[in-house]
Amino acid sequence: MNDPHHLPDLPEAKPESPDLATVVAGIERTNALLTRVLAEVATRPSTHAVFADAGYVYAAAGRLVAGTEDRRAFELDAEGLIEAFIDKARTIFPDSRLLRVYWYDGARRRIHTAEQQGIAELPDVKVRLGNLNANNQQKGVDSLIRTDLESLARHRAISDAVLIGGDEDLVSAVEAAQGYGARIHLWGIEAVGGRNQAEPLLWEVDSQRTFDLEFCKPYVSRRAAYEPLAEPAPHRGPVPGREDVRFVGARVAAQWLGARGRDTLADLLPGHPYLPGAVDQELLVEAEGLLGLSLRGHADLRRAVRDGFWDHLRMQF
Repeated sequence: MNDPHHLPDLPEAKPESPDLATVVAGIERTNALLTRVLAEVATRPSTHAVFADAGYVYAAAGRLVAGTEDRRAFELDAEGLIEAFIDKARTIFPDSRLLRVYWYDGARRRIHTAEQQGIAELPDVKVRLGNLNANNQQKGVDSLIRTDLESLARHRAISDAVLIGGDEDLVSAVEAAQGYGARIHLWGIEAVGGRNQAEPLLWEVDSQRTFDLEFCKPYVSRRAAYEPLAEPAPHRGPVPGREDVRFVGARVAAQWLGARGRDTLADLLPGHPYLPGAVDQELLVEAEGLLGLSLRGHADLRRAVRDGFWDHLRMQF
């Protein structure tokens, strides 16, 4: 039965198909874009940087060539050695450009010595200073390396990083940079018996290279006479256990918060488990004072101090 109010069914509208010329034009535009991107990638050079722990370089080269780690006993031609490192990197990364050499050293109150000023004036070299404690030990250098290495990797400023050092504390710097796609190449100086680079550091890097006596000898010369530095007083009593050191880290954190207030937590917590260089340095110095012990040769205890520091901070959040 016909319904006078029923409208006849209309044929379903079909979407208009693009004509062949439109499809071809779209493909050509896509190909042109890809060609430009590939050309840009192909012409953009890889970039590498060198991160040298001067304390390690002086100690290892001095021990190998002059038989002592005391800087007063020998002269190091830092300019010549840095140039040799640059040349070696140039041969290993022939298609890469050098960003710069970072030279990390210690100085009292972070005031450049005459030697450090001369190094800072070298082309393509940036001197970064940590502090020296009463025993002439560097403080804060590892944190500076970690900050620079992670920042450059995060911003894709480098594709390869040469790390010259041996401290286990550098492992966190390596892991952070690798997380952003950078390759880390560990360079070291031949040790006189045993090793002068921490095994965990050797395990984490992408490649390793060691420079022998023949390479280092032209840059180290022993002084005819010098006055040996007084040996630091040995630690008396047993080395404290990890839990005792962890408690000291928490105690330093409580003092730190009391002086700065809880508002400072917002700046630190996002960086867990890493601390800013200045904070990490202050933590280690304060902890060593409370313990009456240098933590330089105790990587496990340095970790315990940091763990205790973080334990206290996170309890306040």
